[in-house]
Amino acid sequence: MAKLINLQLGKNGLTQEFLDNLKKLADGKGVESIRVSVLKSACRDREELQDINAKMLEKLGEKFTSKIIGWTIALRKWRKARA
Repeated sequence: MAKLINLQLGKNGLTQEFLDNLKKLADGKGVESIRVSVLKSACRDREELQDINAKMLEKLGEKFTSKIIGWTIALRKWRKARA
């Protein structure tokens, strides 16, 4: 069964600890999707949201793709690297 993980990005923003935790959770067995809700205190600017998305994808690697829906970043893990 596919595993869905929900995280919240708060007022501390995108810290190294958050990225490390995200990578650790993503490497877990059975994890297929991760949803990161970006709270108001983290950012309210679309360009900043896209920067956060790019940094998360860089940390996670090529097996992940993302889609921004509102103020939520949906990350999807694939079996093979995506171009």
